[in-house]
Amino acid sequence: MTPIGAGEILNLYDYEIVRDARRRAVIALKAERRVTVGRSLSFVFENRETVWFQIQEMVRAERLVDEAKIAEEIAVYNTLLPRPGELAATMFIEIAEPERVKPVLDALLGIDTRDYVRLHVGPHVVVGVFETGHSDEELGKLSAVHFVRFPLPPAARRAFAESEVALVVEHPNERGRTVLSAAARRRLAEDLA
Repeated sequence: MTPIGAGEILNLYDYEIVRDARRRAVIALKAERRVTVGRSLSFVFENRETVWFQIQEMVRAERLVDEAKIAEEIAVYNTLLPRPGELAATMFIEIAEPERVKPVLDALLGIDTRDYVRLHVGPHVVVGVFETGHSDEELGKLSAVHFVRFPLPPAARRAFAESEVALVVEHPNERGRTVLSAAARRRLAEDLA
């Protein structure tokens, strides 16, 4: 996927003019790209549109006008884009009740360090590869937001559009399997093309 360039980022004034329409479009897009698994996990598969929106929102929230600072944001968020032959997702541990946050995060320690999160594409099993630095089992700390990549081998990529695709979590304290909807599979197949 082609990285987002500085010329694609709107200045604060121009972004405010189109923000509501772009926000609605990205919310609808993310709904198709969101997969909920188990009780507390959801995965939003990223692409250029979702990442562009995140950059614009950061520029807006931080009121960035300095080109160097904007370039830093672009560089950070471009790392979320899937590389050739892979899918990339932000995994959210979603806990609505404040008193449950720590117990749930404690129970999910290690979810990002082993083969607990997998993408099944027909007979192919692709283990999620998590970005490091979002947990520390020794200190008992786990972030509620993680970034995970699914590097699909060529056979899995060829089978993707025609096969059942499921996101599977098999952690000792969180188990679930969700078959991707036809719309989600179609969107992700576009990412792999």
